[in-house]
Amino acid sequence: MLVKYELLKECSDTKARLGKLHTNRGVINTPIFMPVGTQATVKTMTPEELKEINAEIILSNTYHLFLRPGHGLIEKAGGLHKFMNWDRPILTDSGGFQVFSLGKLRKLSEEGATFNSHIDGSKQELTPEKAIEIQNALDSDIAMVLDECPPYPASREYVRNSLQRTTRWAKRCIEANKNPNQSLFGIVQGGMYRDLREESAKELLELNFPGYAIGGLSVGEPKELMYEVLEYTTPLLPKDKPRYLMGVGSPDALFEGVEKGIDMFDCVHPTRIGRNGTAMTTFGTVNIKNAKYKEDFEPLDPECTCYTCKKYTRAYLRHLFKANEILGLRLMTYHNVHFLINTMKNIRASLAEDRFVAYKKEFLEKYDGSRTSKS
Repeated sequence: MLVKYELLKECSDTKARLGKLHTNRGVINTPIFMPVGTQATVKTMTPEELKEINAEIILSNTYHLFLRPGHGLIEKAGGLHKFMNWDRPILTDSGGFQVFSLGKLRKLSEEGATFNSHIDGSKQELTPEKAIEIQNALDSDIAMVLDECPPYPASREYVRNSLQRTTRWAKRCIEANKNPNQSLFGIVQGGMYRDLREESAKELLELNFPGYAIGGLSVGEPKELMYEVLEYTTPLLPKDKPRYLMGVGSPDALFEGVEKGIDMFDCVHPTRIGRNGTAMTTFGTVNIKNAKYKEDFEPLDPECTCYTCKKYTRAYLRHLFKANEILGLRLMTYHNVHFLINTMKNIRASLAEDRFVAYKKEFLEKYDGSRTSKS
């Protein structure tokens, strides 16, 4: 079946909403944060650990899996779920952002994108049809259309041409889709221009996707500008379908996104900073490599109930990083992913109990107010 969004409740003071996303492989409670498993793995974590912390859906990357090990091999293995031993929903992105991030290594045309592989330098091509072929073979639950992600800043003329190309590519993606069990989401572009966001949304809504993403944000613009764009873009999307903000995963941005009506988020942020020794905690970020934690025998986050915080001290975690032990990367990543998933769980509870605004204020006062002293 195609995914179906069920709206349970709307916040009386904001545009935040509580819902459920029904898929072939389970129900996803929204708003939700999706850990990123770029190469068919959430870095350093096992599927069993992701289930322990109740990750309901994860994201994998079309571009990376196309280059290595190849979608043909994954299809032979029985699809991405079997290949990576994950039986809950998976969303695959189209590879558009990765192509965008290649900069001078890629060239865009109406046909698609040609680029040099970051692995071996070989020339590759990603067209809308190819992006769908790859995702059909991966057999993810939610697939994304191939879009063009404009840089920031970019001229109005550039962004308008870009969004119109994204619409044409979206139509080609629909025509190319051969997997009836896979839901294909559209991606609204338009940069930082309100009328162009409106134009993009209008064109994509006519194509009647089962879900819509907002792309082209978190690409270097100030957060205040991102929030402004969300403020006027999110209401353009249907109330009866899921809304997905791509590439956002800091706690403050999650709260702002939820407040503006977003249902789904993803980002490499928690895993990446975890591997570099930084933790998100109730009282702000902690750089565990700092000397002041050498003899600190308190938990990483005294208010956290994850495995890392229940079993290990800051002093031990610091030791692991200083000794270049892999366990340090695993424990910090585990904590960060748990922290965001648990925060989203608490956000959902606050929406159910009509106290979202109060919870947001309480959370951010603790998190932002203590960041300086903790980092």
